[in-house]
Amino acid sequence: MTQTIAIIVAAGRGVRAGAGGPKQYRPLAGEAVLARTAKAFLAHKGVDAVRVIIHRDDDDLYAEAMGALLGEKKLLPPVHGGAERQDSVRLGLESLEALAPEKVLIHDAARPFIDAGTITRVIDALDAAPGAIAALPVFDTIKRAGAENAIETTVSRDRLWRAQTPQGFGYKAILDAHRAAAGQTLTDDAAVAEAAGLRTVLVNGAPDNMKITQAEDFGMAEILLERKKTMYEFRTGQGFDVHQFEPGDAVILCGVSIPHKAKLKGHSDADAGMHALTDAILGAISAGDIGDHFPPSDPQWKGAPSHIFLEKACELVRETGGDITHCDITIICEAPKIKPHREKMREALAAIMKMDPARVSVKATTTEELGFTGRREGIAALATATVRLPAE
Repeated sequence: MTQTIAIIVAAGRGVRAGAGGPKQYRPLAGEAVLARTAKAFLAHKGVDAVRVIIHRDDDDLYAEAMGALLGEKKLLPPVHGGAERQDSVRLGLESLEALAPEKVLIHDAARPFIDAGTITRVIDALDAAPGAIAALPVFDTIKRAGAENAIETTVSRDRLWRAQTPQGFGYKAILDAHRAAAGQTLTDDAAVAEAAGLRTVLVNGAPDNMKITQAEDFGMAEILLERKKTMYEFRTGQGFDVHQFEPGDAVILCGVSIPHKAKLKGHSDADAGMHALTDAILGAISAGDIGDHFPPSDPQWKGAPSHIFLEKACELVRETGGDITHCDITIICEAPKIKPHREKMREALAAIMKMDPARVSVKATTTEELGFTGRREGIAALATATVRLPAE
């Protein structure tokens, strides 16, 4: 059974954010706000699936904004929302009935800086309470205004919190609460839960988990992104793999089948290039090697396509909150010729890794007929991968 599903509410029009279309589809440092938000949940190991709720007129905008993320296994097809946010959430919850998750997280698309720690705290709190929301204590002095904005009174800030998202609940309970609240106007899902008598606890959110609401918020978001660039560290991993030839009619290298008078021998499909790259990525995040995750002694990997291994390595990087910024593969062989197939290799790897082909390098060399590759007994591959990780 699916345990936890995240709903991202992206059906609003965002009129307060000024011109430029719905704010969730507008670019933020070259990437749509919605895509940045979705990535955080797709990368979180505690989230089993993600569903985005969109306006019925936004199918094309959604597809363009999500781009390569549309291939993510955890991303469910979007569903259309309603006239108000509360309607959209209810429709999103109802769309999950067949999946019947244990927990559901509800998050605003316009909060693209949600971090893994906040998501984890909300999920974990649901083990002890029907509802849990991310929030921050109020430290500013609060004033209540009267006529003509004259101060009427000072409000005690004791036990006051500013609500954020995600807001998490037991799925069946919040679905029933939203159905019961249909027609009312409540400000967030915690208010819906409160109206239904569901106990909801507060967990620490994050100051950076801002909501883009007004036009000037985009400027603040850009500044925040620039600041975050200095909070990363870069690591480099390297990988090496060798496979010998055996009778066959093609070799598979970097996901491309190349006609040849032999094939490569191995427990899987023997893609030396992809194996080397997988090890390079695993090395960059200190996650062992390909044999640790896919032991050759396990019969389920016999003849397996190597993209499975590479996808797993990329998934582990995303779970750390990092991303792969560049990779470089060198194929070492006398034959077959690599150059005619190099661009297809780059495109194949980029598609698997969900990154720009411009960040993927594939090249080839020989050993001037020296050694086993020079004797045409097999193929070797070297790879390096650069990974950007959040600084500790």
